[in-house]
Amino acid sequence: MTEARISLEALPLAPDVARALDDWLAWLGGPRQAAANTIKAYSGDIADFLAFLAEHLGAPPDLAALEGLHVRDYRAWQARRATAGVSAASRARGLAAVRGLMRFLVKRGRIAATVATAVRAPRQAKRQPRPLAADDAKAVVSAAGANPAGARSPAWTAPRDEALFLLLYGAGLRIGEALGLERRAAPLGETFRVLGKGGKTRIVPALPAARDAVDAYLAACPFQVGPDGPLFLGARGGPLADGVVRRRMREIRRMLGLPESASPHALRHSFATHLLEAGGDLRSIQELLGHAGLSTTQRYLGVDKARLLKAYASAHPRA
Repeated sequence: MTEARISLEALPLAPDVARALDDWLAWLGGPRQAAANTIKAYSGDIADFLAFLAEHLGAPPDLAALEGLHVRDYRAWQARRATAGVSAASRARGLAAVRGLMRFLVKRGRIAATVATAVRAPRQAKRQPRPLAADDAKAVVSAAGANPAGARSPAWTAPRDEALFLLLYGAGLRIGEALGLERRAAPLGETFRVLGKGGKTRIVPALPAARDAVDAYLAACPFQVGPDGPLFLGARGGPLADGVVRRRMREIRRMLGLPESASPHALRHSFATHLLEAGGDLRSIQELLGHAGLSTTQRYLGVDKARLLKAYASAHPRA
């Protein structure tokens, strides 16, 4: 069910709460450096919370009322949202927003204490990405290079898309990592450096086909950028947008009759899964993916106990 969004501007707010919210939002966008989408989502969550409290308490809450809230009040809000069909993920995000606001109020001395941190977040089902079959992954890459990305797109965008999708599948890159590559990365060597999550860098191998595809794309691209510019460019010469890549994937998915789970990230997951099926070890795959811990890679690949026991039996000298 689609979550109904409430605007803070549309709510009747107690004056002290309105001032506190202004300070909190300024802090999110300033020292906290939260993304614009995050601030927008949190604002909607807080508006929903305050609208609930106005009904729950009989009047728009002031800071004293926020300080006096009990765990049961937060639970009542969560229950209301669950009954309305709001997903567990959205409810968890909303609770995180409220906790963040209440902690901010405590640290700034607006309220003395809060019990918001004692409220349990809703359990969320772990969703694992679904890999494509090897033939399907190869078909996606071929389709990306066979046709321009849309009837109005320049012809040179086809080799661009082929090169990009080859890196997603052939090197296991996240879409943001691929789009974050700079022009100085080309021509690719046998390995190249990737800036991953948390500003961490890693070295990944480049398949000969990927190196050739990047060279072909750059030869066809009519735009020249400096070494600090993006490697992958949009049709007008600016940085290639994430949405363009996802839209191209949707076009290919429909053309090949693939399920909706066939996303750009599914190519990264396919890279890891196919390596594992070919005998690659988890530790090496962890490093190639840029996962901080081996447990993340294990969950990501859905490694089951039977596979681990088989690996143990075949490798341990006393197994």
